[in-house]
Amino acid sequence: MKFCPHCGGVLRTQRKADSLVQLCPKCGYQESVGKRNMSSSRRTEKTKMDQPMIVEHEGANSTSLPKTKVVCPKCGNNEAYWWMQQTRSADEATTRFFRCTKCGHVWREYD
Repeated sequence: MKFCPHCGGVLRTQRKADSLVQLCPKCGYQESVGKRNMSSSRRTEKTKMDQPMIVEHEGANSTSLPKTKVVCPKCGNNEAYWWMQQTRSADEATTRFFRCTKCGHVWREYD
């Protein structure tokens, strides 16, 4: 990968007539490329797993989440951690979850 010396954009390789050039899509800068300067590689690794990989999501258990002022419906505390998650189809709004900083009760709010 090479970057444009003028604007820092990523140069894209294109064929022009009988030669290859690297062209910046942002500012139009171009430079010719000799075959010695070109290299291509592709590497694919497949790993057979004996057991499925488990990825833990901290979600409601993380204390590093942002806090907001909202009243807990269970204990009346006025502060909760919050996060957003896409729980329905992509064309619908995300669901906002809250976890009370005092009792740990989790509830959700739809937009």
